[in-house]
Amino acid sequence: MFQVTDTFGRAMHDLRVSVTDRCNFRCVYCMPKEVFGSDYQFLPRKDIMTYEEITRIVRVFVSCGVKKVRLTGGEPLLRREIERLVEMLADVPGLDDLTLTTNGSPLTKEKAGALQRAGLRRLTVSLDSLDDAVFQAMNDVSFPVARVLKAIDHAAAAGLSPIKINMVVKRGLNEDSILPMARYFRGTDHIVRFIEYMDVGASNGWKLDDVVPATEIVDMINAEYPIEPIDCNYQGEVAQRWRYGDGGGEIGVISSVTQPFCGSCSRIRLSAEGSLYACLFATNGHDLRGLVRGGASDEEIKQFVSSIWLRRSDRYSALRTAETVALPKIEMSYIGG
Repeated sequence: MFQVTDTFGRAMHDLRVSVTDRCNFRCVYCMPKEVFGSDYQFLPRKDIMTYEEITRIVRVFVSCGVKKVRLTGGEPLLRREIERLVEMLADVPGLDDLTLTTNGSPLTKEKAGALQRAGLRRLTVSLDSLDDAVFQAMNDVSFPVARVLKAIDHAAAAGLSPIKINMVVKRGLNEDSILPMARYFRGTDHIVRFIEYMDVGASNGWKLDDVVPATEIVDMINAEYPIEPIDCNYQGEVAQRWRYGDGGGEIGVISSVTQPFCGSCSRIRLSAEGSLYACLFATNGHDLRGLVRGGASDEEIKQFVSSIWLRRSDRYSALRTAETVALPKIEMSYIGG
């Protein structure tokens, strides 16, 4: 198997594919309503990569060593017949892991079953609090917690396990929800992952004071339920894994701000309109759509992808400064988390 590595010897292992830039939530840390208002112009349909184009690109990436694909957005379940793309990707030889991240709002019992039958292996659901007032303040569209919990139940019933629950923690907004989240999902097969609030994009007004450090999150949970660290599942996994000492399951903590993991980063991202980004905090991308639609061969696409990764030197989180925080970075809604 051909394996391409960057300037720091990091191998390309994960591809995150945004299938749409649209979302029905207006989360304050991702798509704040004052920027993404009712008059916001999303990408026209003709600029969005087709399922056939995405599948072809994924095949090329797998030939470069990618083993895992995560479908993201925006909200990926807003893309029509997303299960058709799942079915196409599930047939790609050499792809070991196919998963999807959703806010849960469009995930009905029927959709969960269709995704599982199409070949989706796992699911991640975003849920920032179990308190309705807090959660609705964060999603800013008055969407209730109960409907997300129902979506998680649908995913579990369909066999899309283990289900991961992503909680972005922002100081002064939902840090009081950390322990209730840990309590609620403890003893289940679901894995809550607590994520430090990050300076993605240029519209969420990020400040370091708003970050609840991973160590504080771990200490808070450990004081009530003793936890111990466990090994990562694979090289480059973003979450630090912890398990309850009494066998009550595990949690994860993603500490991109206070404990950067750039040294083992194995992820590359494809935006909905076909641009490649070698870092979540990138300021510019590389036009892959033009190459695909311009008649390039698979080998030419492979050489293009390889050349981007070979010269990759991104270490944004490890080198974060006031100047880099202020840069006009690509919005997370275009390339997923």
